[in-house]
Amino acid sequence: MVICLIGTDTVSFAGDVDFSSLKAFGELRLYPCLTAEQVIENCKDADVLLANKTDLNAEVIAALPRLKYIGLYSTGFNNVDLDAAKARGIVVSNTPDYSTDAVAQHTISLLLAGAGSLIDYTASVARGDWEKCSAFSYYDYPMLEVSGKTLGIFGLGHIGAKVAGVASALGMRVIVHTRTRRPNCPYEYVTKDELFGRSDFLSLHCPQSAETLHIVDERALSLCKPTAILVNTARGGLIDEAALARALNEGRIAGAYLDVLSSEPPRGENPLLHAKNCHITPHVAWQPRETRLRLHRRVEEHLAAFLRGEAYDVVNG
Repeated sequence: MVICLIGTDTVSFAGDVDFSSLKAFGELRLYPCLTAEQVIENCKDADVLLANKTDLNAEVIAALPRLKYIGLYSTGFNNVDLDAAKARGIVVSNTPDYSTDAVAQHTISLLLAGAGSLIDYTASVARGDWEKCSAFSYYDYPMLEVSGKTLGIFGLGHIGAKVAGVASALGMRVIVHTRTRRPNCPYEYVTKDELFGRSDFLSLHCPQSAETLHIVDERALSLCKPTAILVNTARGGLIDEAALARALNEGRIAGAYLDVLSSEPPRGENPLLHAKNCHITPHVAWQPRETRLRLHRRVEEHLAAFLRGEAYDVVNG
């Protein structure tokens, strides 16, 4: 059996994740990130593909006649043509829940950075502004306490629930909008319009799909408070980036703290790269080594289960 692992450089940094345990299942071939064309060229005899964000479209799937299983080093699966895989009888498994703590941690970090203008103050000190100050401190950027503020959460899965719990511990009022209501949920359920209109901070935690594409659009932004701060550690396509850039530049929303964009890596034409009060980290929320080691173990467990005739976390069943 031939196993092709694509995108090793997105899971292991300087060799800090060891993939050699996969050799127990068959011939293992390791590749860095590949284009769709390179996948076809290098993996045409693969029985198993293990990948992160690689584009596995219908053309790729059709060109791999032996392919039986796709295991994803990710929770998201919008990079795979699920219908094409299902038509071929190829099982596609994602890896949910591996990064709950890390992504929730990064979400709260971004939220607090916004509340305290931490990025602006750090840059100000680096410019020498504190050295020029006549007093022991200065107040050039707004700061606020998050206690008593309203956090709106769009999507109450594992990560959204973890963020809600931490925010509650900080004294925030949590309101949620989600497709499926949890029994005995301690948070107030609201409509989408209420979520945008009432939130001091808005955090996105839903998958990207046809239903959630551009949930943050011109209309949604028009409902937001001008003091609101948007946080997105989910998927970039949830946001209409041109609409958000306009809202930021026109002062209709106070700030955006993002870990994801619609196209990654971004190119110069993305309007958020230069938008006012828009702070972006390069899709790193999931990257602590502990998180990546857990991810690899889960992918390996899923593959072992598939080979036993079982299937876990199938997204095209």
